[in-house]
Amino acid sequence: MSQAPVKVSPLIKFGRWSFLILGVAYGAFNQSRLSKKEAKIREIETQQKIIRDAKLAEEKKRNAEAEIRALEALAGIKK
Repeated sequence: MSQAPVKVSPLIKFGRWSFLILGVAYGAFNQSRLSKKEAKIREIETQQKIIRDAKLAEEKKRNAEAEIRALEALAGIKK
């Protein structure tokens, strides 16, 4: 024997729908705010990456030159 569903109060229905709509609106607002913040962070990281890559390239070049000088010294090659 199944019972008939209980009729939900209109006030409760209104409250549920209100909270659902408010939650969706808050989520959209928060997502927009965080997206803007993340875009700024990504831009700063891109600028820092360019500087970091240049430093790494220079360091790699200096290490290669030092290695060549060390190999020349080991092999006894003089310039």
